Amino acid sequence: MTSERILNADTSMGAVTLRVGDLTGMSDYYSRAFAMEPLEERSRGREVHRILGRGLTPLVRLIHTPDLPGVDPRQAGLFHTAFLFETPASLATTVYRAAQHPRSVFIGSSDHLVSEAFYFTDPEGNGVELYTDRARSEWVRQGTEIQMATNYLDPQAYLQRHLSAETADAAPSLAGTVGHVHLQVGDIETARTFYVDALGFEATQTRYSGGLFASAGGYHHHIAMNVWNSRGAGPRAASLGLADVGVTVPGTVDLDSLMVRLRARSIPFGHDGRSVTVTDPWGTQVTVALPDLSTEELIAR
Repeated sequence: MTSERILNADTSMGAVTLRVGDLTGMSDYYSRAFAMEPLEERSRGREVHRILGRGLTPLVRLIHTPDLPGVDPRQAGLFHTAFLFETPASLATTVYRAAQHPRSVFIGSSDHLVSEAFYFTDPEGNGVELYTDRARSEWVRQGTEIQMATNYLDPQAYLQRHLSAETADAAPSLAGTVGHVHLQVGDIETARTFYVDALGFEATQTRYSGGLFASAGGYHHHIAMNVWNSRGAGPRAASLGLADVGVTVPGTVDLDSLMVRLRARSIPFGHDGRSVTVTDPWGTQVTVALPDLSTEELIAR
């Protein structure tokens, strides 16, 4: 039986929503760089909402809001969205595509012990991580924490080992998911109170200076928070960038337990029977929803 204090072990992450100034350019970028395809589109007043993904899996929702100012790298919000791939070959193919795109900014690559990851910045300043996990049997646990590191990973050597023409041709059909979301916050303890104590994630790594990693079900992290660029930041001003973090839970009992935790802490939320929407202390919206969310439901949020 799942504890009412924590999220269900089968919790996962859903599509991330970004407000963008150039819908055509950003759609083209995510399609060409990351092999995502448009799944759904709807106009809502002056806004246009477009969902992109792989296969039938939504990975990102773009909301065209061109009148907003650009992303401020010092404010709370998105550090990066991390897209998880099933195999090193699928990851290598996507990294190669992203590196070839003229509007990509390659930030670097790292061996995190639990995963191998490559980092980019999209044309509007949103961070993107592409990664694959090592087998859980290889993760080193120290009590309740999971050992992670930031070791050098040679990108050229990785591509030489894993890139193949067959995988490149099949890229859009290969599975991908949102593995985790890494946030910029103003204060780590306040973030812990919200994301761990209230939402119900469990801390998995607390030893990074200025950072906190947390998950459900023993994963290395579904959510991360840092103050590396945003220490002391207050509530977010309206801007392009992160609009919503999606979290998926197995059943209605999980939503009920979440609402109990939120009420106990006097945190306001919205509830429509299939999802709970809540805002963190810096104005970042989090939507916790039931699985099999249709693209119609996602685009209507």
